[in-house]
Amino acid sequence: MSYAGRQIIAAALMAALLPPAGAADAQSFPSRPIRVIVPQSAGGSTDFVARAVAQRLDDALKQPVVVDNRPGAGSLNGTEIVAKATPDGHSLLVVAASFTINPSIRKNLPFDPVRDFSPVSQLVTLPHILVVHPSVPVKSVQELIALAKAKPGSLNYGTSGVATSTHMAAELFLHLTGTQMVNIPYKGGAPGVAALLGGQVQLYFATISTAMPHIKSGKLRALAVTGSARTAAAPEYPTIAEAGVPGYAHTSWVGMLAPAKTPKPVIAKLNAEVFKIVNLPEVKALMLRDGLESVGDKPEEFAALIRSDIAKWAKVVKVAGIEPQ
Repeated sequence: MSYAGRQIIAAALMAALLPPAGAADAQSFPSRPIRVIVPQSAGGSTDFVARAVAQRLDDALKQPVVVDNRPGAGSLNGTEIVAKATPDGHSLLVVAASFTINPSIRKNLPFDPVRDFSPVSQLVTLPHILVVHPSVPVKSVQELIALAKAKPGSLNYGTSGVATSTHMAAELFLHLTGTQMVNIPYKGGAPGVAALLGGQVQLYFATISTAMPHIKSGKLRALAVTGSARTAAAPEYPTIAEAGVPGYAHTSWVGMLAPAKTPKPVIAKLNAEVFKIVNLPEVKALMLRDGLESVGDKPEEFAALIRSDIAKWAKVVKVAGIEPQ
């Protein structure tokens, strides 16, 4: 056999002995500190979840995992950073469900929420709860619908801003019930709930952690929760669908993504560790105290949720007549 022939055989044998490229990536990952970007300010639910996961991911991966808050432009700034980061698993993004609303309300997104990201896992869900001021003469969802239909446009609902999760929860309700109410947007959830407590608005789709103290004190009346199933954070309340609005389901979430083209074995490794973390008993209890429910799902399941939410909110935004900015 010629020298060239022996070289070809040797090269083929070496190639056969080497692990697949993805496997090598997974074995060497992580090779340096991991940056988890949160495109919102510190202190909110998204930041809280990111830090709880990052702290434990640090121990699991034996590398520092640092949370980097990059708020601005309605969460677009931080999200764009990860969309353009090197796809090796060392730059991650933790986002809220507004990630799937932005395509319908932003004219020129600097990224594609499907094409430019590799989903890792949904981390938690944040069901909302429909609450009314005690002066509103209703004690059920059906009574609220009847009142709204009897007096179209007479009820005001507060939101934490136009096209936010609280706004979309209300618009979905109006769409499915055929009712008309007036949106009063505020600069955040806290002033919105304060307006409800003061009687400036009559109802609000609040986060459970924000509303529950006021429900328990009798300052607000709860009617139903927004998720597709009852929540462990407030199991005594029915879902809006149970209460008479078939097809209604709105649950905010927080999830983790990586840049597109991140090697699948790296995504699988991150997914496995994140799944274990969010389902630790102490983490589940920590989340539940803040009205959050641990999830942890497969990358393909999270990807399917993102696509379905984008389609759902596109339809709601169109029906509501919200103009993209």
